[in-house]
Amino acid sequence: MASFSSSLRGGRKRKFKSEINVVPYIDVMLVLLIIFMVVPPANSPSVINLPSAEKSSLPPDDYIQIVLKPNASLSIGVNGKNSAAPEELANRAAVLRRLRTLHGEHPEYPVMIAGDRESKYDDVIQLISEAKKMGINRVGLATK
Repeated sequence: MASFSSSLRGGRKRKFKSEINVVPYIDVMLVLLIIFMVVPPANSPSVINLPSAEKSSLPPDDYIQIVLKPNASLSIGVNGKNSAAPEELANRAAVLRRLRTLHGEHPEYPVMIAGDRESKYDDVIQLISEAKKMGINRVGLATK
């Protein structure tokens, strides 16, 4: 009779499932993915409005060049046909005074600022700003 009673109950022994039900985990991951996509990051960088510049096809033949080195030493000179050795000057005020006189002698010459890649960005921008304040409209940056 023991075999008869076991057949009434179904006749099979219960097997344990050794699998993990992953459906709830997938639901949770999809919800987290949507949350991270919708919520903006807390440390988003602010918008930077960089100045625009016109690209010239050919560099000018004659120009006034200001060279800014990483140790903040400056030199200024006229390059081109009337090329002379650039003058090493101690500070920015002396460079600006010399730029004013060179621009008075050669008002048609553009100013080219050659800043070393290790020099401070602020120093280059200050030189451009001072040249614009003097009324020099053609100010450019020297690149390779």
